[in-house]
Amino acid sequence: MPPHASRSTTNAPRLSLQAPTHLTPIAAPGLLDGDHREGEHYRRLVLDGEDLAGTTLQECVLEGVSLNDADLRGARFIGCSFEDLFAPVLRASRSTWRETSLRGTRWGSAELYDSRFDGVHLDGGKLDYVNLRSAQLTDVLVSGCIIGELDLTGARATRLALRDCTIGTLTLDGARLKDVDLRTSSFRGINGLDGLRGATIDEQQLLLLAPFLAEGMGLRVEA
Repeated sequence: MPPHASRSTTNAPRLSLQAPTHLTPIAAPGLLDGDHREGEHYRRLVLDGEDLAGTTLQECVLEGVSLNDADLRGARFIGCSFEDLFAPVLRASRSTWRETSLRGTRWGSAELYDSRFDGVHLDGGKLDYVNLRSAQLTDVLVSGCIIGELDLTGARATRLALRDCTIGTLTLDGARLKDVDLRTSSFRGINGLDGLRGATIDEQQLLLLAPFLAEGMGLRVEA
């Protein structure tokens, strides 16, 4: 290595998540749009189709809760811990997720466009389509997830890591990335290769990307 060369590094997400404590068990839904709830534990509840727009949950735990087609537009989740959330259709555009962990999530179509994620860990989920168009993601770790399509069109991501994930299609048209780590994850296809600027990949991924890069540059590869 030349004497003045420096080794590039990718900054990892900065996470300081803590599980909420001293919680009040909630036996019935009772949530309304615009509510602000703090320090509550929701377990095995069905909130399908509920109007929860603008709701704020702070230092709450949701375990085994069904949110299918619930209206969570503009909702805020702060310092929460979620496990086994179920929603074939999740409507949570323009929502805010801060210092929150999600484990074992099962979502079909997740509408999360224009949302904000700060200090979030999504671990071990299965998601068919995640719409994060124009979202802002800072200090986000996605680990061990199976995702059919991850749409980051127009998103801004800083210190985002996809670790040990299996992703069908990654869409990055117009995305702005900084310290985004894609190493150890696999992709069947990537749309919007220009959006990869600011991402870190490994050598194996580079080989897999070669055909897409060649196509994007109009190169003809012949033996």
